[in-house]
Amino acid sequence: MSEKSKTYMNPYLAGVLLGLVLLLTYFITGRGLGASGGVKSFVVSVCDFVNHSATINNKYFGGILAIEESPLKSWLFLEIIGVFFGAIISGSIMGRMKLKVEHSPKISARRRLIFATLGGFLFGLGSQFGRGCTSGAALSGLALLSTSGFIAMLTIFGGGYLFAYFFRKNWI
Repeated sequence: MSEKSKTYMNPYLAGVLLGLVLLLTYFITGRGLGASGGVKSFVVSVCDFVNHSATINNKYFGGILAIEESPLKSWLFLEIIGVFFGAIISGSIMGRMKLKVEHSPKISARRRLIFATLGGFLFGLGSQFGRGCTSGAALSGLALLSTSGFIAMLTIFGGGYLFAYFFRKNWI
């Protein structure tokens, strides 16, 4: 492993930069950051492409289509694209771009992928029930000092600590 790939950004500087991005997002768009809105826009667009009449007649999806000209033109969808390509560029520049599954020696790569997929699915489902992902609910909510932001953050970390005890053998 090269010396370059071992260096990480100072976490305090990264936190300040994230706060500045959040502040600029409020200033420019009038709302906070959030990834689940971009994923939702993509799902609505795919459903609309597959069956337009069913999507329009769906109470949830139809409401989104009525608001937006095209869900794929949503800035939140463009944010997801930017995060994806930004991660690829950053990983390439810092020498961390590898196609491998990192996992504990106690479990297989297959089991790690199954748990990661299941966790991602459950987190995405929870983000829709909670009306936003961690970025939208916790980060943006805390920036506004909203009660729901504090509750979201406590729930996210509390749930993480609770479930980490039961699932730690999959990573440690």
